[in-house]
Amino acid sequence: MADDEKKFSKQLLGKMVVSKTGKRFGELGDVIFETGSGELIHIVLKNPTPYTERLELERTKDGELLIPFSAVMAVGDFVVVAEEDIV
Repeated sequence: MADDEKKFSKQLLGKMVVSKTGKRFGELGDVIFETGSGELIHIVLKNPTPYTERLELERTKDGELLIPFSAVMAVGDFVVVAEEDIV
């Protein structure tokens, strides 16, 4: 994502998270960031798909699935992630 494209987190919540090949992962439920630096660390998936449940992704202590923010390639109508960066 270009640095000059600013988005508020509330604009991202609920967007479908997909791979660049179109596989659906679920909806973006939250964003985890480092409070000191503001660095975005993870996106939290809400309503994960059965495909995503089978992946061995990192989870929160509450069992929610996490995708590293570094895997996010683009944000528009969907949040597009590089699947090879998360599995």
